[in-house]
Amino acid sequence: MPSMSKKRSGSPSGHCNKRIRFENGDEGEDADTDQENHFMDLECAGEVGDAGIVESITLKNFMCHSHLGPFAFGANVNFVVGNNGSGKSAILTALIVALGGTAHTTNRGSSLKSFVKEGESSADVSITLRNEGRDAYKPEVYGPAVTVDLRITREGLRTYKMRSKSGQIISTKKEDLVSMLDSFNIQVNNPVSILTQEMSKYFLHSKGEGDKYRFFMKATLLEQMREDFIYIKETHKITQDKVEQHNEILKELKQKYLEKEDRFKSLTSLGEMTNNLKELQKQMAWALVTEMEKNLEPLKERLRAENLSTEKYDEKVNEWKNKVKEAEEKYKQIQERLEGIAQQVQELQPKSTALKAEAQNRNALLKSSEVTVHRCKASLRDLEKDKSQLSSRIKDLQFNISQITGAESQARAERVKEVQTELENVNHWISTLGQQIDQYQHACSRAKEEQGKMRREQEQLQRSIEANKRNVKTLESSRSNRLRRFGDHMPALLSTIEDAHRRGQFKQKPRGPLGFLINLKDPELALAVEVCLKGQLQAFTCDSYEDEKVLQGLMAEVFQGGRRPAIITSKFLPHVHDTRKRAVNHPHYLSVLQALEIEDPVVANCLIDQRGIESILLIKDRTEARRVMQGKRPPQNCTQAFSKDGDQIFTNRSYTAEQNRANYLSRDVEEEIRHLQREIENQEGQAARFRQQMNKLDDDIKQNERLLRRAQIEQKSAKAKATKYHLELTDLQNVEEPQSEDLRPLEEDLQEVVTKIAAKCAEYDKARAEMAKLKADYEKADLEYNQHKEHINTFSEEVDSVKEDLNKSDQEVLKCRHHKKHYDEKRSAHLQNIQTLEKNLNNKEKDLQASVAKAQEICQDRVEVRRTPKSLDNEIQRLKVKITSQQEQQGDPAEIMRQFHEAQENYKNTSQQIKSLNSFIKSLTGIMDSRLQVYAELRRFLSARCKYFFHTMLAQRGYSGSVTFDHKKETLSISVQPGQANKADLNDMRALSGGERSFSTVCFVLSLWAITEAPFRCLDEFDVYMDMVNRRISMDMMLKVAAGQGNRQFIFLTPQSMSSLPESEGICILRLKDPDRSQNDRERSEDMDQ
Repeated sequence: MPSMSKKRSGSPSGHCNKRIRFENGDEGEDADTDQENHFMDLECAGEVGDAGIVESITLKNFMCHSHLGPFAFGANVNFVVGNNGSGKSAILTALIVALGGTAHTTNRGSSLKSFVKEGESSADVSITLRNEGRDAYKPEVYGPAVTVDLRITREGLRTYKMRSKSGQIISTKKEDLVSMLDSFNIQVNNPVSILTQEMSKYFLHSKGEGDKYRFFMKATLLEQMREDFIYIKETHKITQDKVEQHNEILKELKQKYLEKEDRFKSLTSLGEMTNNLKELQKQMAWALVTEMEKNLEPLKERLRAENLSTEKYDEKVNEWKNKVKEAEEKYKQIQERLEGIAQQVQELQPKSTALKAEAQNRNALLKSSEVTVHRCKASLRDLEKDKSQLSSRIKDLQFNISQITGAESQARAERVKEVQTELENVNHWISTLGQQIDQYQHACSRAKEEQGKMRREQEQLQRSIEANKRNVKTLESSRSNRLRRFGDHMPALLSTIEDAHRRGQFKQKPRGPLGFLINLKDPELALAVEVCLKGQLQAFTCDSYEDEKVLQGLMAEVFQGGRRPAIITSKFLPHVHDTRKRAVNHPHYLSVLQALEIEDPVVANCLIDQRGIESILLIKDRTEARRVMQGKRPPQNCTQAFSKDGDQIFTNRSYTAEQNRANYLSRDVEEEIRHLQREIENQEGQAARFRQQMNKLDDDIKQNERLLRRAQIEQKSAKAKATKYHLELTDLQNVEEPQSEDLRPLEEDLQEVVTKIAAKCAEYDKARAEMAKLKADYEKADLEYNQHKEHINTFSEEVDSVKEDLNKSDQEVLKCRHHKKHYDEKRSAHLQNIQTLEKNLNNKEKDLQASVAKAQEICQDRVEVRRTPKSLDNEIQRLKVKITSQQEQQGDPAEIMRQFHEAQENYKNTSQQIKSLNSFIKSLTGIMDSRLQVYAELRRFLSARCKYFFHTMLAQRGYSGSVTFDHKKETLSISVQPGQANKADLNDMRALSGGERSFSTVCFVLSLWAITEAPFRCLDEFDVYMDMVNRRISMDMMLKVAAGQGNRQFIFLTPQSMSSLPESEGICILRLKDPDRSQNDRERSEDMDQ
């Protein structure tokens, strides 16, 4: 078979028990065999797998279409139906171009840029090919389908993207596309795979028999094989020419080799002098060795002396090392003492804060009481002034009325003085009222600020109460199901995951929530572990991103509108990570990984990867945790630690936990419920106290506002009184005679003022008594606070003393370290000196060994030499001069030997190459002769089978005909006789009607399909010239062929409606919409205007 037939797949149906193989075929098949059996053979021949068939095509801005598709093709028979201009040819052209074809192959344009729609910058084509079965191309990478995306720019550039089934871009190289097409055996430029209208007109409907022959050769790939043979013959000729050229060169090399051989044989002198020179060189080599051995002895002696003095340095270093250790121990003891005092101060601090707050509260109450007393006192003072003024006024009026003498002017003068005094008093009172108004306003604003702060605290407390109530409800529901601790929707989510896993939606079942899959060895560490893991407790983990997408969909169904758990995607492994190199191993404390019981390795690996639980320590005591982590030598590989209270401690900082109870990992549910209920009761009590304080603040604000309004009224009244005094003063200064006034209203006012003074005195006494009580309470609270503060100050003084001792100890440590460093440096310098001596000694010994090796290369056995190297060198130089003078007469022997060996090597290599080439040419000639015979035999077999299948196809219609091949002239003629006429009177296809000729063409194409293989066949408007009868018969034939080849895809493009097709699951009809003629006319009009 041709190289096109790569795939070998089994029969898809049980009734087909064999495949037609051309190697076993016979040109003379039994002509009397039943046609139905022949047709079944045709159906079974050349079946392929699912790999390579077209699943869908999508076009965008391609040719004259803005958007076509996506078109989903069936696995067997597909009809693309539509009127002219609807996009049938565009689909076929896009299939060719997207799978590597050129614009010339499509016969639709001269270049790729002509396929971009007018007015657009680029065109896009997306084709999805099936990638299943044993012939799938890299199924582990691409999955069950491969999508090829092509983009053609306006400049004619095209780029490819090859995507997997999941949409991931795998490659953008055309080489990978070509490799995939070779694997699928897809050849878009082969007319048997894709037969366009233009190709059909050129080859099948052409009148030239040579065109039909070329079509046959191209379809069966025989033309490609022939071109390969031609190329090999040309290479064979070039190789023969090179061999002839090398034969000429070989003769020259042989002549040169013989000349060098004669010159080499003429060398018979200089032997004795050369031997003497070699002997002297041997003595010279060992004389140098002897001299170097003598020079090594002083260096070795000095090194021994230095090694003896090393012990003294070691003693000094160890002495100061012990002193440093003692000083550090003392420093550590003082530091621990200081930490203990600091811990005591820290424990006393909350009580100090509470006492201070109590004293401040008492002080605030006292201040408020003082304001009340001051207000009562001021009111009494004002009333006394009013009483005095009224009494004085009454006396003045009485005096003025009783006096009718010249003393009136003196009385007016005295009255003027009194009015001025009263005016000054009123102005002073107005100023006092202004200060009181400022105080009341400040008190109101301060109370409102405190009220706002308390309102925010009350809201936060209410939210905490509601959260605790929800937690109580969750814990009560988790009595029977611990999973509900992680959320009310969590049981439903796990049930949904289990159902999806049973249906095969997950490759690996997701794990979660992670907190549900772990258990604590020590319940006391529940809060520490919970604070450490945080959000990971409610998270899920998936094996792949595909499983993650499925899980996200399930969560969206269960958690509608709510917050979803996090998803961690990591490859599932059957064993726990090896953390021995990076895990913390402490002799007294466990890591988080060691403190947990985790049965599932997937959960353990997830927590190791996400949180690093193998490098986090759990230390119950907070102080001990700080000592371990923030000491001079933190544990190796430890990144942080957690106390049982949830405090997080690093080497340079620490953080306090925001929660004080474990919500997910606690085992005692009832205790948790009781604790939360007690906390809710306390919070509700606190909320009640907040409400009382808010009510009290409201009362204070109202009282201060009332006092503020009263002060403002009094200020207004005082200002009116001041105005009145101004007017009176003016009248007294301008009026000469006093006016008699009625005394009764003044006396009534005086009586009213006296009554008010009595009531205000009682209020003043009560306020003073209350102030005295509050003052005593404040002094008591302040005394208690000062005593507690003094107690803390006592510790602070002790801290100062300990700090001083710590500083002294630190200085002692620094001093010891300085001396230790001094002796360490001296010892290091001493050791460095020894290393330098050893290095020099080693170098000289290496030089000695190298010298010995060189001497052994010259003379293997050591030679005892008594002469010095200098005398030997002088004699060697004299002998070399003699040898050189003699070589100048005869030439350099070494050069002569080198030239001889070089010529000998060149001659042998070239001779061997020519032999190899001659052997290759001989072998290639035999192979070519054999291959050409096989090629001729294959061509004969394919021709015979084509004739056979063509005859079988025509018989379906009751026609007879023949296909005649002339391989020498490279022609192919087709003769057809319609009906049952004499078979001898076969007509040329040009004598047939249009429908008969189209039917014959279809038969010829089907016969070519039978002898070639491809995953899909495309045929464009095969029935355009057929009448109804031929169309029906042709259609039945093609459907019958397609039905027998279930794993091969057929795509037929036709303008017919195909309404008469039988209903079948294997037949898919794609109906294209009619083109928008008005839009096309409008576009043509715009083009003409432009």
